Amino acid sequence: MCTLSKGAVIMMSGHVGTIFRSMWKRITQKLVNKLILLFTSVIILVVGSLTIISYQMIEKESVNHSIASTTNNLLLVNQNLEDYLEGMQQLALPQLRYNDIMNAIANENRDYAARMVIENYLRNMFYSRNDLEAIYLYVADRHQYYVVTRETYNITVRKGINTDIPKLPWYKEAMASTANESFQSFVESRSDMGYVAPQASFMAYHRVLRSIASRHPQAVLSFYYNTSAVDEIMRNIPLGKGDQLMLISPKRVPFYVNSLPLYERMHDSGVLAQIGEGGSGQVTWSDSNQEYLVVYDAGEKDGWQLIKPIPYRQIYEAATTTRNWSYVIGALFLGVSIILVTLTSNAITRPLHKLSTQMKRFSTGDFEARAPVKGHDEIAYLSLHFNEMVQRTEELINERYRMKLVEKNAILKALEAEINPHFLYNALQAISTQALKRKMFDMADMVDALAQTLRYSINGKDIVAAREELKHIERYIGLQKARFGARLQVEVVWEDTLMELPIPRLSVQTLVENSIKHALEKVSSDILIVISAESGATDATISVRDNGPGISEDKLKIVLDSFHEKWEERESEHIGLKNLNTRLKLLYGDQAGLFILTDETGTEMRMQIPRGGVDHV
Repeated sequence: MCTLSKGAVIMMSGHVGTIFRSMWKRITQKLVNKLILLFTSVIILVVGSLTIISYQMIEKESVNHSIASTTNNLLLVNQNLEDYLEGMQQLALPQLRYNDIMNAIANENRDYAARMVIENYLRNMFYSRNDLEAIYLYVADRHQYYVVTRETYNITVRKGINTDIPKLPWYKEAMASTANESFQSFVESRSDMGYVAPQASFMAYHRVLRSIASRHPQAVLSFYYNTSAVDEIMRNIPLGKGDQLMLISPKRVPFYVNSLPLYERMHDSGVLAQIGEGGSGQVTWSDSNQEYLVVYDAGEKDGWQLIKPIPYRQIYEAATTTRNWSYVIGALFLGVSIILVTLTSNAITRPLHKLSTQMKRFSTGDFEARAPVKGHDEIAYLSLHFNEMVQRTEELINERYRMKLVEKNAILKALEAEINPHFLYNALQAISTQALKRKMFDMADMVDALAQTLRYSINGKDIVAAREELKHIERYIGLQKARFGARLQVEVVWEDTLMELPIPRLSVQTLVENSIKHALEKVSSDILIVISAESGATDATISVRDNGPGISEDKLKIVLDSFHEKWEERESEHIGLKNLNTRLKLLYGDQAGLFILTDETGTEMRMQIPRGGVDHV
């Protein structure tokens, strides 16, 4: 299985957060959405709070009702159980004929009349109840037993021998009991029954008959009760589909369970050990699948325990149904409320939307924008004053527009005039150097190049195609190489699609001049200047990079700070870069500008302009 790294999880979380913030911004950017969101949140909060509170109250009441009703039912059933057990004990004691029965047991092996007394005694007991499956009388000394069962339509008494009975747990328990009795459960196993008892047996009750004189055990009576006994005992507990009930003896032996796997899980978890020996109560038990409320009642007389585990899911069913209906009603109420809130919010925000639309038109320079004025509320008052503002602004713009045009042209000419003398000085210096080194050789070519350069510099155009600027740079580099020779190396990487890009005249030359001044003139080694241009989605970036020593941090700060000064307050140093940045701002607006990147490996100056040229502004 592929696992994500911590970094990938962080990136994914950041991406999800960005999407969520974008969606939230889009939703809340309109006033009508904010109003709808506000009122909807209030409605959801109120309906949700009422639903949760009512659900918790009904949930608590359901638990209390289940505990009370189940406890009362278990108490009644325990009373039935104690009465039933008392009937078992009374049936097992031959009260008035005890001596006759004991004499018959002592002489049954040699006296036919004694055997008849025993058979009649067993048959009479069997006839006295309809919940008996079989009755056994086991003669302890002779390992013989008499059994009466219902075979077809007759009640027959048979006789047999079984030497394994004294080895059985229930026999030993009955012999050791001070009450001369033991109860046998068939819930978990039937392997130690000893007799061939019917499969329909619910439980067995064993009673030791002792001699009154010697207290020697003469026989053991075993009664096997069928499942009708369960119905008799449990008649006061309504058991629906899926309900569970457990009958546990005082010795923690299960005598009746609806679900043996559930009993085993409860036994293994230790929850049955938490149940008290007397009285009633409840505990909470968590199974692997669900949570149960275990209500129990232990009989005060014999200590038999009735346990009913009730799933909390079943207890909360009424509360859950009520909660679901509350959700449905709340959703319908919410839908109707959203419709009403939307209609009301639109009625409030529609005039604001129209005013916003006109303001947007006005912000783009459309002075024909006018907002409709309806009514006498605050929005109408705002619309009226907006219309007056548009009218006055249009008048002021028309008046100052002509002044701005004159001011802009004057600034451009002044900046241009400051760049040209600096370039002319460098060009003449290069010619002088060449004349001294070469003794007038190639002078004609240099003068021709200088003439073309000067003609380009004073041609009066503010914007030229990039192709023309690059041709001018080629001539300019030729003049500079006459001064620096092979130390000056230039490489041009320019996209063909940008050859016709409109750019300010002498702009690239200014960047190249800066590299020569602050790189080539500062070192004695060779310097490579790379002139490149690349296009973006909405703008183009022209860069000039050199591999010189770079610009110090203090000097770079001075240069960048000068970009933010008014052009009238400029100083003499770095005038070329400041003037170029000012020209870019004037021609293209704040979307254009000059950026400087520098370190110990060199300096890169980037000029960013819109792809649409001056028409883009």
